[in-house]
Amino acid sequence: QVQLVESGGGLVQAGGSLRLSCAASGRTFGSRYMAWFRQAPGKERDFVALISRSGGITDYTDSVKGRFTISRDNAKNTVSLQMNSLKPEDTAVYYCAAGFHYNRDYREYNYWGQGTQVTVSS
Repeated sequence: QVQLVESGGGLVQAGGSLRLSCAASGRTFGSRYMAWFRQAPGKERDFVALISRSGGITDYTDSVKGRFTISRDNAKNTVSLQMNSLKPEDTAVYYCAAGFHYNRDYREYNYWGQGTQVTVSS
């Protein structure tokens, strides 16, 4: 079992930055791929970024490449998403997820946090 709790969302102006954090409980954190997804109102849950168990492999959706950075600290059971140069189209609820495999499909992830709202004003 893995329990995930996100924090760090909020309201920011376009061009600003936010850092999301996800704290995980459970001893299996280091064996999980970790990912961030986001969901805007009326839309599907979309992949944002993922990181491998050791942190050596990362992957990003094209729209955030060069602006967002995913990282993890296995000693602290945390995964973070640094978001820079934010745009209004980044507005969504952001979810942290844990899974066993490298996968961009949200249906392949077993555990989810409750989500944190990110709002970017123009």
